[in-house]
Amino acid sequence: MASIRQNWTPDRLPDTGNVGVLARILIGACLFGLVIAVDRARSLGGFLSELTAIASTGLPPLLLVLCVLALGSRWLRSLPYRLGAIVILVGSLILVSAGFVFERAVFGGTAGPIERYWLFTAILAALLLAYLDLHERALSPALTEARLQALQARIRPHFLFNSINAVLSLIRSEPKRAETALEDMADLFRVLMADNRELTTLAREIELCREYLDLEQLRLGDRLQVEWYVDKMPADAMVPPLVL
Repeated sequence: MASIRQNWTPDRLPDTGNVGVLARILIGACLFGLVIAVDRARSLGGFLSELTAIASTGLPPLLLVLCVLALGSRWLRSLPYRLGAIVILVGSLILVSAGFVFERAVFGGTAGPIERYWLFTAILAALLLAYLDLHERALSPALTEARLQALQARIRPHFLFNSINAVLSLIRSEPKRAETALEDMADLFRVLMADNRELTTLAREIELCREYLDLEQLRLGDRLQVEWYVDKMPADAMVPPLVL
């Protein structure tokens, strides 16, 4: 059976215009630089020296990359995942190379061959893309389920009290209609109380909507006018429960 957990779109890059995503990239890059500094250092003084050198040469290109990612986020999200990842990798290498050349021209000297910076950039970009991809895979279904649960929590008490009051007004005057309304209530609340993480058909959603509106009709009377246009509806299409 289809599940909401399967509704994640794997062919999209993370939203690089999001502050949280940019912060994760910045933190990840800083941790990567910290690991390199620890690996190179032979003493505490050497560690601080290496860390300063890495920060001075790496932060300007990194901030430039972050700015470009933020500005091009919409375009990048429109690309297929693999193509977008290649664009990010190539663009990062170009920006790092530009930063390397600028630093050499302005300050003179260099901390090492440019190939080493290309290697570090490629490794860092691959690691960050893999991490953000896994993070989005894990977060997407959790957000969907949380929204559905919040929707259920809002509907239950408000709808329940209104429906009970409407049925009470019919018990003596129209017992048959009251019985039908109670059956509709039972059907609706059976769905509301269920673990709604499995997809359902659009036809079933329409049926639930009809039952819901029948109950609302008891309370609103002629003030509620509904027209259905469902002749061309794909009845077997799978949708999240209660989406309508």
